[in-house]
Amino acid sequence: MKWTKRGLLFEPQRHTLPNGCTDFAQSPQALVFDGFVRIYFSTRSRDESGRYVSHIAFTDVDKGLRRVLRTATTTVISLGAVGCFDEHGIFPINVVRHAGKIYAFTCGWSRRVSVPVETAIGLAVSHDEGLTFERVGQGPVMAPTLTEPFLVGDPFVVVRDGLWHMWYIYGTSWMESSFEPGPARVYKIAYATSPDGVSWQRDGATIISDALDADECQALPTVFEYDGFWHMYFCYRHATDFRTNRLRGYRLGYAWSRDLRHWTRDDESGGLDVSPSGWDADMLCYPHVFWCDRQAYMLYNGNAFGRQGFGVAVMER
Repeated sequence: MKWTKRGLLFEPQRHTLPNGCTDFAQSPQALVFDGFVRIYFSTRSRDESGRYVSHIAFTDVDKGLRRVLRTATTTVISLGAVGCFDEHGIFPINVVRHAGKIYAFTCGWSRRVSVPVETAIGLAVSHDEGLTFERVGQGPVMAPTLTEPFLVGDPFVVVRDGLWHMWYIYGTSWMESSFEPGPARVYKIAYATSPDGVSWQRDGATIISDALDADECQALPTVFEYDGFWHMYFCYRHATDFRTNRLRGYRLGYAWSRDLRHWTRDDESGGLDVSPSGWDADMLCYPHVFWCDRQAYMLYNGNAFGRQGFGVAVMER
């Protein structure tokens, strides 16, 4: 794979976003329309206690991914009710068009006491061409199980031959760390299938090998088909000391598959790394690959987990 970076596409500080958000445009995910591309992302505001909550917003860009046309002005999907899995935010959201409907698989999160956060995966549907989404129910469609005990999230869904395929993450351990305000998390990528997008079958097996060590954290898988194979990009990092130590922060991983279930990791062939300087010199994270007019694009975040916005790279063919 070879990619050409174009630089920042969207900077949240330059736009007025709903819900009082002024910072961050994390985990960009695209939905292609006839005349534009809608890119959903997670942004942040602060609640009455001064702590962050995550909201979904979007920006519409031209189909060449060079110009911002408009941004969302109203709430795309509300936060969850008190005590629900998505009470304090949604990050990220994966949007899928299927059978004339637009579905959103959400990673909802809520605060905890002994650890910073818990997550689960929800489902919502749009009735207005992706401007807003309504939950199918207040609970999640994918949550912790006997073999996936916590931090189920980061869904990416593909519908193929009537079967729904999901790649997602789940937590494997919490570990003490002097670099974090609470225990540090470790999470891996897994795979599930469903006949309807609601009931999912999974076995709790990790599908991507570690490149760093057993405590490697893997996040935000994105999967696409090209040249007879399936390809996955994701981000990975060390479990601790990753916020200020650029050598331990997020980088992009790459794997390929013939059957969507079994993957061969080959980061060296991924074709995208940090820049010598600038907004993505310290970190690459939260990739999303999609096709538009027979061209593959990658949206991704850079330094500080997307505080400055997201950029775009173009696949060389």
